[in-house]
Amino acid sequence: MMRNRFFIQETPSTNNLLQEMARQEKLPEGFLVHTDFQTAGKGQPGNSWESENGKNLLFSVLLYPHSVSINKQFILSQLTCLAIKRALDIYTSDITIKWSNDIYWKERKICGILIENTLMRDKIDKCIIGIGLNINQEVFTSGAPNPISLKQITGKEMNREKILDDILDELFAHYQSLDFQKIQNDYHENLYRKEGFHPYTDARTKERFFARIDKIEPDGKLILITKSGEQRAYYFKEVIFS
Repeated sequence: MMRNRFFIQETPSTNNLLQEMARQEKLPEGFLVHTDFQTAGKGQPGNSWESENGKNLLFSVLLYPHSVSINKQFILSQLTCLAIKRALDIYTSDITIKWSNDIYWKERKICGILIENTLMRDKIDKCIIGIGLNINQEVFTSGAPNPISLKQITGKEMNREKILDDILDELFAHYQSLDFQKIQNDYHENLYRKEGFHPYTDARTKERFFARIDKIEPDGKLILITKSGEQRAYYFKEVIFS
């Protein structure tokens, strides 16, 4: 896959910039926008993303996944998570995927992903994958509950460009093969809290309960089994990891 890259020293959001560039002209698949600093970095809706200037990886990638139906678009989140996990596995252990698309080291968040799809009828026209990965930042000041960087984990300054290349290699390999069953299985095997019962809170009722992860549906729905054997199903933002 062709890799065209556009670097900008500072931008409000790499996702927004790439969206605008893709509106103005037909960009090749795999086109990458990356920056040293975002003035309005986006996390999931309602969240911002803290990143010290020049310390981390902040980038967005453009795909045209026309073969992926709308009801299976969660596969794009899954393959992105796996790509980042495998790139980080080179440097440390204990990297897991927190449903739906955060990357954790033990109990702390090292990476956030924001995927924005543009739909055309029952297919995905284009997909922009935004990634914020904490690499060399040593102090976090935003009040986010549990951030961590690769340098804090390893004690070493990391080569951001090499890690970016590693992630892209993994991402494009998964994307080009697009083996749905393998990606879904690997995603489940690397989930945060994959084993045992853990506390959750229903976002609507505020009920706190203990459950284990049973499976993830192709559309991204999380299926939990409570200690009493009740099955509960949640989409993103409908349940909180307590």
